[in-house]
Amino acid sequence: MKWTDDRSDNVDDRRGTGGGGGGAIVGGGLGTLIIAAIIFFLGGDPSSLLSSGGGSSAPTEQRELNANELKIREFVRMVTAENEQTWSKIFAENGMRYQPAVVVLFEDATQSGCGPAQAAMGPFYCPADQKVYMDMSFFKELQQRFGAQVTEFSIAYVMAHEMGHHVQTLLGTTQKVDALRRSGRYSEADMNRVSVATELQADFYAGVWAKQTDSREQILEPGDIQSAIEAAEAVGDDNIQKRSQGYVNQESFTHGSSAQRKEWFMKGYNTGDIKQGDTFNQLLK
Repeated sequence: MKWTDDRSDNVDDRRGTGGGGGGAIVGGGLGTLIIAAIIFFLGGDPSSLLSSGGGSSAPTEQRELNANELKIREFVRMVTAENEQTWSKIFAENGMRYQPAVVVLFEDATQSGCGPAQAAMGPFYCPADQKVYMDMSFFKELQQRFGAQVTEFSIAYVMAHEMGHHVQTLLGTTQKVDALRRSGRYSEADMNRVSVATELQADFYAGVWAKQTDSREQILEPGDIQSAIEAAEAVGDDNIQKRSQGYVNQESFTHGSSAQRKEWFMKGYNTGDIKQGDTFNQLLK
């Protein structure tokens, strides 16, 4: 991935500060790594999952960030800036004003507007405070445990997916999904389908971002799109279920199959048109 000269100030780097308050213990029969993969691209309000369990972690002593960690910060600042520029342009073209999200970098644990955040959860977006939370150690697990090729652009894709959830909040999609969930009128299977539609739309938005940002800044290098596809496929519901329980139950999908995640990311990338991403119409007939 080609770096640009753009940098955003909307990055809150909490690494090296002791984590900021511990958090809930994420556990259960599937084990922490599987749970981390299942909620890898968590959409909506994760507070119910975050609050499961109890306990806290003691803060560690403050330390200086090393050179590699400082480079990661600069990379995240760059990708955040490119998201801001691309989505500001798209919103303006549609008569709207884009409001940037803040990206929080942390290690081990920190506090979010949706409750305590832990490294084992993987990257997620919290609509309550409109922030993206990322512990970069998750990408090592993604590569070692799930066989995905982790590159700079696959990390950028993950960020773009979470920014896609922010776009959904700004457009009111998140609020509509939450209202459906709170209504109690729909079965678990129905709400799973809504969740899949939500996640696939965020994948689509990530593809739109990649297309439009590359058109403006020529950020893509050979192999970048394939690395993003591999990251999406690695955390498809069918792939996770095969690894965790040995069989696939499509009705329990909450994020979409590997094939669906690839399909919608590529549709966003191939069209570059935000108006082509109505996953709800496709899945909720």
